Amino acid sequence: MLSMEEAVKRWVVKLSKWDPHPSDFSFALSLLPSHEHSSVTRFVKLEDRKRALVSRMLQYVLVHDVLQIPFPDIVIKRTLEGKPYLEYDDLRFPNFNFNVSHHGDYVAIASEPVCLVGVDIVSYDVPQRESITEFVQLFSSYFSCLEWNNIIMAGTSDDVLIEFYRYWSLKEAYVKAIGSGVSEGLNKVEFSHTRWTDISAKVNGKVMTQWRFWLFELGERHCVSIARVHPISAAMSYKRTLKKVDFTEDEYTQGLHLPNVDFVELGIEQLISTLQKTL
Repeated sequence: MLSMEEAVKRWVVKLSKWDPHPSDFSFALSLLPSHEHSSVTRFVKLEDRKRALVSRMLQYVLVHDVLQIPFPDIVIKRTLEGKPYLEYDDLRFPNFNFNVSHHGDYVAIASEPVCLVGVDIVSYDVPQRESITEFVQLFSSYFSCLEWNNIIMAGTSDDVLIEFYRYWSLKEAYVKAIGSGVSEGLNKVEFSHTRWTDISAKVNGKVMTQWRFWLFELGERHCVSIARVHPISAAMSYKRTLKKVDFTEDEYTQGLHLPNVDFVELGIEQLISTLQKTL
């Protein structure tokens, strides 16, 4: 039986390593339940289809890997806000949940047994239609005075861009953890850090001591953020999907202080092989 620590997963796939022939792509897609196909094929560009496909594959493989649920019995649904959740009654962990993100070259997934988890990848893309200053200014309302000063005083224009994306990634990870809408709450959370370690958060000015955040550099010009948040903070539509929201202090403390593991890079071939075995 898996321990709580073993339910903490951090996986990432590098998409640029996969250049599938159309028949190979179709085969990989066929390994997913038929109701998931349209969520992949609705995209026109191959890169977007690849991201969507690998995102879905990661979800099914991770659930099978952690919970040992037979592949045909895995039911993944989404809230109206798009937050994925597992519909399954016989869970060994009180609140097993996961979150996915894709941007640029990477797709990532993270899971937690007690706390809510949010993950967000950003690629440090240089804007094409406006200057970095103009681009960053478009999002100024989402940042506190402290955050905004740290962004605009970061150094060169590229330093400013990277600082902006790091803060944005953390904010998205928080919003995705609680399951609210795309931009709902981004301006309510303020992050402080020491060289992007010892990251802490305030919400509406209150220090959230019972949350944890991490930020990692991921390959060339990408970063990924992880949020570990108390289940009671979940948005209402997501809270209804949780098996347990109220924890004793000891129960929650155990979940909060689980080790945050490094990301493990998986290949597409590993996902395909696992999905084939579980059919």
